[in-house]
Amino acid sequence: MTTMHDVARAAGVSQAAVSYAYNQPHKLSAARRAHIFQVAAELGYAGPNPAGRNLRTGQVGALGLMITDSLRYAFDDPATSQLLKGISEVGELAEVALTLLPCPLESTRVAEGSGVLVRGAVDGFLAYAMPDGHPGMQTAMSRRLPIVVIDGPNPGGLPRVGIRDRQAAKEIAEHVLSLGHRRVGFLVDRLVPDGKGGPVDAARIKAARDHVMKERLAGYASACRKHTVPWSSAVVVEAGGFDYELSRTAVETLLDSGPVTAVVAASDLLALAAIDVAQERGLRVPEDLSVVGFDDIPAARAAGLTTVRQPLVDKGREAAQLLLDIIGGGTGREITLPTELVVRESSGPAPADR
Repeated sequence: MTTMHDVARAAGVSQAAVSYAYNQPHKLSAARRAHIFQVAAELGYAGPNPAGRNLRTGQVGALGLMITDSLRYAFDDPATSQLLKGISEVGELAEVALTLLPCPLESTRVAEGSGVLVRGAVDGFLAYAMPDGHPGMQTAMSRRLPIVVIDGPNPGGLPRVGIRDRQAAKEIAEHVLSLGHRRVGFLVDRLVPDGKGGPVDAARIKAARDHVMKERLAGYASACRKHTVPWSSAVVVEAGGFDYELSRTAVETLLDSGPVTAVVAASDLLALAAIDVAQERGLRVPEDLSVVGFDDIPAARAAGLTTVRQPLVDKGREAAQLLLDIIGGGTGREITLPTELVVRESSGPAPADR
C-alpha cells in the first residue's frame, strides 16, 4: 500500500510537505500542491487516513446540527433549508462535514440521554431552535463539546446567533395596525411540541416552549397595546407544526372564528397558506384581507408578501463559523443579526365595510 512517505520520496519533497498539501494547504504554493497531488495520483495514494488524522488532532472534522423535528423537516421547511445553505457553505470551505441530528421529544433515547447525540461523531453542536427544557441540550452539554445556539433559549449563556424576534414582530404588527386594522388574527407555527393545533388561549401561551414563537407573540402583543387594541380579545391560532397542510388548517380555523381584516403570520409559510385559502374563499388580498409574514423566504417575493426579512443564509454562515472558531480555540460570543420590514402588495388599508 502506498504511503505518505512513498509520495514524498517520489515527489522529491519532505513528508511534512505532503501532509501540508492535504491538511494545511495554505503552507504551500499552488504549484507545489499540484505537483504533490499529481505524484500521489500516479502512485494511487488517496490521502491521509482519516482515523489516523483524528487520533493526532483529537477532531473528527464534522459539525452536528441538532433539530427537534424529523430529517425531512430540515429539507422541506423553507426557512430551515436557507439556514442549512449557509451552514454548508462554511462547512465546505473549511472541509468539514455536517451531521444532522434529529432530536424529537417523543424519542425515548433522547429523553434517556442516549441516541444520536451520544453516538454522533462530531466536534461541536449547532443547537437550532430547541424548545425550552429539551433534554437533548443537557445531553449535548454533558459531552463537553462546543455548542452554538441558533434561535433558541439560552439560559446557560452559551454562544448564540439570532435576531431580535420580539422587536421585528412588533414592527410588522404595528405596520398592520397603522393601516387601520383592528380585527386582526394571528397565526403561529408551534408553541408546544406536542402535535396539538387550534385556537390558543392564555394558558397555552404561558406554557409555550418555542422561544422564537414566544418572542414573536410578545412583539405582537406589545404592538396591540401600543395601538389600544385589546390583546386579550385577539384570535391566535396554532398550526401545531411546520408543514403546508397544517398551515392551511390553521388558516381555515382562524377565518372561521369570525371576521378579520388582517392576518399576521409568524412565518412566511403560514402567510402563503393564508393567501391561498383567502383566494379560494373569494377574498381579495389585500382589498378584503391583508396578510403579512415573517422570514422573507424566496417564495415571499413572488407572492408579493409583506414580511420581515431576516438573513437566514447569513445566520447559518455566522453560526457555523462561530462554532469552527471555538473549536479552533477562539472565544464564543453572541451575534445578533439585523432584520428589515419589507412592505409589498399583500398589505393595505383596512376595508371600510368590514
